[in-house]
Amino acid sequence: MSIQRRVRSVELLFHQLEKEIAQFQSHTKLHCIAGCGKCCTKPDVDATPLEFLPWAYHIFLEGMAMQVLEEIKKQPTAICHLYRSLTLMDNTKGSCSDYPHRGLICRLFGFAAGRDKLGLLRLATCKIIKENQSEDYERTVVAINNGLSIPIFSDYYQKLAQIDFRLGNQIVPINRALQLALEEVLHYYAYRPLPLKFKKVG
Repeated sequence: MSIQRRVRSVELLFHQLEKEIAQFQSHTKLHCIAGCGKCCTKPDVDATPLEFLPWAYHIFLEGMAMQVLEEIKKQPTAICHLYRSLTLMDNTKGSCSDYPHRGLICRLFGFAAGRDKLGLLRLATCKIIKENQSEDYERTVVAINNGLSIPIFSDYYQKLAQIDFRLGNQIVPINRALQLALEEVLHYYAYRPLPLKFKKVG
């Protein structure tokens, strides 16, 4: 499957997820706090290269793939390369530098569920939401147990892997996922004509 088709398939999956999350948030009133980036500062976030293929393709079209790839390789921390803190004093305040192209893990966390050992759904969200929106959170937990529709991590990662089994099943640290996604696009176009939207830089 071509890069363009894989990118489009991932984007369609993301679009489906966004609609599910919007319905879930409308019902539960749960939401992220504006300017909070604490979940993005965790150094142990894992992802697949495939979920960042749309981002990598976008970076490639901008003519920035090689530059960004080198930046990722030289990054001194394990915090996501796309995260930008607002202040030097508190790195938990910030946002994604390319929010429209964020990965699947970034979209799911906070508003999706995993299954516990008994197969029961458990909302995977942050301490800040649990504490600052405690009443809505508690109501949501009850509603999920009573059948409220919620995106499920494993379901979406299975759908992702169906697009590209190899890239969709590599679970690696998030910056490694970014790197592999960029390398996938670069390798694909190494011996193919460049897309019409490609921008030459320099």
